[in-house]
Amino acid sequence: MTSSSPAAPTVGIRERKKARTRAAIQGAALRLFDERGYDATTVEQIAEAAEVAPSTVFRYFATKEDLVLSDAYDPVFLESLRSRPAELPPIPTLRAALRETMAALTADELAEARRRTVLMLSVPTLRGLSFANFVEVMRTVTALLAERAGRGADDPAIRTLTGAAFGIMLDTMVRWADEPDLDPIATLDDALARLEAGLPL
Repeated sequence: MTSSSPAAPTVGIRERKKARTRAAIQGAALRLFDERGYDATTVEQIAEAAEVAPSTVFRYFATKEDLVLSDAYDPVFLESLRSRPAELPPIPTLRAALRETMAALTADELAEARRRTVLMLSVPTLRGLSFANFVEVMRTVTALLAERAGRGADDPAIRTLTGAAFGIMLDTMVRWADEPDLDPIATLDDALARLEAGLPL
């Protein structure tokens, strides 16, 4: 018992070190993509900027595309969605989960998220891959909301609601990419509130 107790902090330190390395690599990549362009930036240049070996980059990110596409937000959002009270209606559930997920981001994390958004919308390869991920998350959310409502995932009402909500999310991403000063949290929440109110004009 005594010999095993010091092991726990070691695991925590190791995981924190991995997270710092991963963040440093992704941060270096995004800076270089801004400066040189996505296509003109090599993994070797990213490794040099992050002060790691190219093999270390690939240990954390399987492909160059993953340096932009990869984040920890989707699992956090989905977990927040699952944790909402069962009696909460679908749109308030989505609003609460999105607010909680995005409000937890620091100013630097929000700035990085916007840089990733700009890249995902402007680089054709990334646009296609990010859309595939967007669709996959939409399907997962549709299934979660259907389960909460006691309906099937193919229920027209559920699919329409989820489609409208994700259309709002996509529009917010596009606006945020075009408008650096846009508050994405407030904009998204306001748009979902309009949907909840029946889209009054």
